Amino acid sequence: MKEVRLDTFRTGNFDKGAGFLKQTLWYFVNALLVRASWNPFMSIKIALLKAFGAKIGKGLVIKNNVCIKFPWKLTIGDHVWLGEYCWIDNLDEVTIGSHVCISQGALLLTGNHDYTLSSFDYRNAPIVIKDGAWIGAKTVVCPGVTVHSHSILTVGSIATKDMEEYGIYQGNPAQLIRKRVIK
Repeated sequence: MKEVRLDTFRTGNFDKGAGFLKQTLWYFVNALLVRASWNPFMSIKIALLKAFGAKIGKGLVIKNNVCIKFPWKLTIGDHVWLGEYCWIDNLDEVTIGSHVCISQGALLLTGNHDYTLSSFDYRNAPIVIKDGAWIGAKTVVCPGVTVHSHSILTVGSIATKDMEEYGIYQGNPAQLIRKRVIK
């Protein structure tokens, strides 16, 4: 029986999407200005994210301690809310539509490892969150998931598969529990 050998890890075709200098500069700018809890100025955070390649629409609300791994792999529509301590771990592309709420402590996780390989190589996939969706507090959206229009991932749930339009999902793994009705 084979064993896991992390010393043989390979990134495969993974591309960080930016050179060493840009990555290093982002690391410090993010830590000191964007993610920092002392900086309440959203306009500064948005300007810096855009300067590093994020595509951002109008009306973004970005709270303190939001972590974004690679802004150059991030697209955000209009009137999006990013709550405290949400983490966009975008080793792959993350696309967030308009009028989307990503609540406190939510994790958008585009990266994973191939546990079938002894080298534990990356297995990444993009995340798409469509217009009007709500990603609840302390939730996880896994690699390759599409959160369709106006669906909800309830508090503490884990989306491992696509979520249908206007569906309300709960649990681990998240299951459709009812349809969302907007009045």
